[in-house]
Amino acid sequence: MKKAISALLALCLILGCCAALAGCGGQDKTTLYVYNWGQYISEGDDDSLDVIAAFEEAYPDIEVKYSTYDSNEIMYSKLSNGGITVDVIIPSDYMIGRMRQEGMLMELNFDNIPNYQYIDEAFRNTSYDPENKYSVPYTWGTVGIIYNTKYVDEADVTGWELLWNEKYAGKILMFDNSRDAFGIAQYLLGYDINTTDEAELQACADKLAEQKPVVQQYVMDQIFDAMENEEAWIAPYYAGDYLTMVEENPDLAFYRPEHQGFNMFIDAMCIPTCCQEKEAAELFINFLCDPEISAANMDYLGYSVPASASKEYLDPELAANEIAYPSQEALANATSFDYLPEETSRYVENLFMEVRNG
Repeated sequence: MKKAISALLALCLILGCCAALAGCGGQDKTTLYVYNWGQYISEGDDDSLDVIAAFEEAYPDIEVKYSTYDSNEIMYSKLSNGGITVDVIIPSDYMIGRMRQEGMLMELNFDNIPNYQYIDEAFRNTSYDPENKYSVPYTWGTVGIIYNTKYVDEADVTGWELLWNEKYAGKILMFDNSRDAFGIAQYLLGYDINTTDEAELQACADKLAEQKPVVQQYVMDQIFDAMENEEAWIAPYYAGDYLTMVEENPDLAFYRPEHQGFNMFIDAMCIPTCCQEKEAAELFINFLCDPEISAANMDYLGYSVPASASKEYLDPELAANEIAYPSQEALANATSFDYLPEETSRYVENLFMEVRNG
């Protein structure tokens, strides 16, 4: 919805945080390295709240260095190879499970994250973090198909098979990450999305290879320009990002293949073991959980907030939006990715690279 926030409201949010939160003492600034998905925090565009600037106002002794990644797999690869040092990351559910199992995450000190109290019970005790030690939910959402109603016949919008429709060859985009891409093939073929059966995974790879001739390109953040500018007409992607894209191009529509199944995900804030500033990282996580800050952030992003306390501050149009907040009936066939054993994850990634590179 990218609800416009007046300068006065933004100032009130900042001053409110300053009054409520104590800064970190000392003359030298602490540098906090935050590593997040692209297009995944409100940065002050369109009169929205600049979340990082608000945090730095609240904690004048902390300076945030912010960088982005395109996929869970890229983030994981860089951290596991020791190529970067970061303090806060925001992976998806299955990747949190993997990193937890591999000892790549620090346990959180919730004394520094009192705003965790606002996280709804439905987003606690998850399979990826059953004891709530390593993560704090940031957003949740669903995956579906974005399509342009000017060019795509509604009669063709029947399920995931739309992404294989030769009528739209050259105008179809596909996920550029193995887990989401294989998930779509698994829904289409009727397999468990958390299967470890290599024969089923090979069948999914074969199905994705059948799709390759109609795919214009494999994308992540590039989807925004391609769909908004009508360079492509069909793409699978996340509901929250659709709500951003449709503001730029009102001819876009969103479809969840509820009869076949679709992914429901949680992205959560974590502290990797390479962290150098753990207390500052926990203060940052706590700040993002403040109901007013969280609402201002989600107003801009369009993603769903895991704290009901934040919804009263949301743009009412977004809070009532069925795409952002689907009914329990609509979520009946939603499933979540679980952590796959390292051997299976490697096998899937290799299969996808073979498909991707032809």
